[in-house]
Amino acid sequence: MAYFNSSNKILFLAIPFKFYTMSIFNGPIVVIEDDSEDKEIFLSILSDLGISNVVHWFVDANTALDFLNMTQETIYIIFCDVFLPGGMDGLQLKMVIDNTPELRRKSIPFIFLSIKASQKTIDTAYMKLDIQGFFLKGNNYSSMRAMFGTIFSYWMQCKHPKVV
Repeated sequence: MAYFNSSNKILFLAIPFKFYTMSIFNGPIVVIEDDSEDKEIFLSILSDLGISNVVHWFVDANTALDFLNMTQETIYIIFCDVFLPGGMDGLQLKMVIDNTPELRRKSIPFIFLSIKASQKTIDTAYMKLDIQGFFLKGNNYSSMRAMFGTIFSYWMQCKHPKVV
């Protein structure tokens, strides 16, 4: 499905992901986000995009970290808020993942999502951590849908150590 601007130029193409069969693309999506409204929006967007992957949702970094250390599943991608309750924020979580050889070896794409971010936070994420993206949450459904569509389209095309 194509989305056009007022000049009839293509803004966004929605790719039906369910046609891909490689295991990494069918793996679960991990989301670490404490806002229940964001959860409803995210799940609705996945449905709109035709993405039927299992979603493991965590409201704090410690629980997510326990899961990542224990699971044998091949995680497709991690979306993580920067600001999280429970004593460990998203930046700290990613630092632990980067410093844990077993987790680092899993090569899970890690993307930050935040409602706001200072330049210092963005710089820290890119210069001190091994992340694959930092996005600000859109202020409306269509902008968030377009953002997630772009992210998933990118990762469907990107070569990954688990499938090369």
